[in-house]
Amino acid sequence: DLRMSRGLGDVYKRQVFCLIFWWIGYTIVTPKRESRPSIKQRRRNTMKKLQRALSVFVMMLTACLTLPSMAQAAETTKSIGDNLSLLYCIPFAGILLCIAICPLVAGEWWEKRKPIVVAFWSLAFLIPFAIAVGMGTAWEELLEAIIGDYLTFIVLLFGLFCVAGNISLEGDLVGKPKLNVLLLLISTLLSSWIGTTGASMLMIRPMIRANKWRRRKVQVMVFFIFLVSNIGGCLTPVGDPPLLMGFMNGVDFFWSLNLLPVMILNVVLLLALFYVIDSRAYKKDLAEGAKQPEVSGEHKKLRLNGAHNIIFLVMIIVAVILSGVLPKTVPFFKGSIHFYGEVELGFASILEMVMILAAAFLSYKTTTKEVREANHFTWDAIQEVATLFIGIFVTMIPALLILKARGASLGVNEPWQYFWMTGLLSSFLDNTPTYLVFFTTAASSGLAGASMISTAIGQIPKIFLMAISCGAVFMGANTYIGNAPNFMVRSIAEENDIKMPSFFGYMGWSISCLIPVFIIDMLVFFIF
Repeated sequence: DLRMSRGLGDVYKRQVFCLIFWWIGYTIVTPKRESRPSIKQRRRNTMKKLQRALSVFVMMLTACLTLPSMAQAAETTKSIGDNLSLLYCIPFAGILLCIAICPLVAGEWWEKRKPIVVAFWSLAFLIPFAIAVGMGTAWEELLEAIIGDYLTFIVLLFGLFCVAGNISLEGDLVGKPKLNVLLLLISTLLSSWIGTTGASMLMIRPMIRANKWRRRKVQVMVFFIFLVSNIGGCLTPVGDPPLLMGFMNGVDFFWSLNLLPVMILNVVLLLALFYVIDSRAYKKDLAEGAKQPEVSGEHKKLRLNGAHNIIFLVMIIVAVILSGVLPKTVPFFKGSIHFYGEVELGFASILEMVMILAAAFLSYKTTTKEVREANHFTWDAIQEVATLFIGIFVTMIPALLILKARGASLGVNEPWQYFWMTGLLSSFLDNTPTYLVFFTTAASSGLAGASMISTAIGQIPKIFLMAISCGAVFMGANTYIGNAPNFMVRSIAEENDIKMPSFFGYMGWSISCLIPVFIIDMLVFFIF
């Protein structure tokens, strides 16, 4: 077995990259603070930093330096999923319930104990899983989740969060219904070209600032998540990771422009609904005495502070595009660093992360503190997402294994079925592997259609690929965890004293506002 006979060279590579990953983890969990705390607080923060850094270090060191000879041979992913019980998904359900319920019933405890809760549910899955399938298989799946999925995910999120936080839009923006609709439309159109995360991080603070005087503004944040953090990203592979995965598997870069009619219908319906809801809320605000900001005689023009950071934003977008293009065009970037079993980190992914971290570093160093203060910028939102999503990525391993193994046997044969199955699973699982499962199923099922799309796996009828793409991108808006920007927007809104709906409260909004729109999508595009 070649995997069992790697030389010392691979061991040294793992050691080097373990230290790199430790540095990335340390950077994310212990960012630099803007204000200087007291000596006592600094000591307390130092201890917390050491504990967190040590946790990241031990986790990565243990995982990356475990020699293949010390573990059992790993089973194939398909055979694991075939035999895996649904009971292994209980920790995933547990962490979701904690995210939904704990902030309501034990908010202060939850804020202090999030890492402990994440560790508990992660171990509640990993220990029985390792006993059942063997240490080798468990390590391989854990490393695949962390190195193959979580690492690039959190580095991209961190880079966009940092760069967008250094851009401040100022001017006479007063949050009235018409202006809110205009800002939502502009932000939605940006999503396909700078990504849903990039557009969300760039535009959420101007949206909050414009509506600061409003008493009822939850609907603004909720529809921002619907449109900007999800639906707006459907037109290019840069917009949302599932479409990038399709591009990497042979789908033409501009093919997703075929989703434009679906996007237009969704945007028109949701903006019309938003305008009605926001207008009623606006009238109630005025009736209750809320005073909108007075615009002075000298109109304050819109001004973009920290505009040079657009260069770093473009640098991040280029890094994402290169990660998909280089492995197909430059032989060197087909290579990778081997860690364990089939777990590898491609050179293109390494280049992507280096470029993103360099952009974030340069952005932070070249932007004045005043710009971040104008944005009320803190690191709390990215810390929360980094903590919670590592638990989500780990505990959803069994759900993804089962889906990969049994996805083809779900009896999905029609475009509307692909739309709903891909979408509903993407609402709770990572939408990229969910997209890939149904993408692969459709390409290998011999489906026939009037217009066929050639991919690296096989041919897919255009209508089926549209259904899979729309389901994965659009229905990420159904829950806070359906897409990472959802959680980021919620965290930033709460930092700015906007009381956001609970996990189930947000689902109430999505069920009442989004599901009817998706039913219309099904009737118009995927049935008739």
